[in-house]
Amino acid sequence: MTQLRIYPEEGGAPLADTSDPAAIAEALKPLGVRFEQWPSRAIAADADQDAVLEAFAPEVDRLKAENGYQSVDVIRMVPDHPEKGALRTKFLSEHRHSEDEVRFFVEGEGLFTLRAGERVYAVLCTEGDLISVPAGTRHWFDMGPSPRFTAIRLFTNPDGWIANFTGDPIADRFPRHEPVTA
Repeated sequence: MTQLRIYPEEGGAPLADTSDPAAIAEALKPLGVRFEQWPSRAIAADADQDAVLEAFAPEVDRLKAENGYQSVDVIRMVPDHPEKGALRTKFLSEHRHSEDEVRFFVEGEGLFTLRAGERVYAVLCTEGDLISVPAGTRHWFDMGPSPRFTAIRLFTNPDGWIANFTGDPIADRFPRHEPVTA
């Protein structure tokens, strides 16, 4: 289930906790974060990138037209992925991008945690969720110890995802992702 928890920057108990998609979108809007839900579509478990992109072509085309994205791909993570530990560790550190980080969760889930002002926003994205984190926003991503997700990624830079790590250990003060889906 999609969820937003808002914490004080120093950590501790959440100041807010909601699973209402409209409330999540409204809370993230002042940060410039786009959050919306797209209709789910039946996708074969072994669907290749072309099949996934074809299933969501109208939505992807709309985003490309609105924001000038040049590159689109699909990433799939499964619990037995040989590099899951290294990939999880890489994304757990706070970083920024020089372009928006746009993800649509076709299936599965992942936890985006954003830092803005004196607040930390932990957004659990699940099937059907689109999140667009604006360029320059400090954040980290946790796919969990046994990741399972398929996500469409959109980029302005045809070379794709490039992270600029802040070196701040803030991510260590906040809960990690423990998946709720099987």
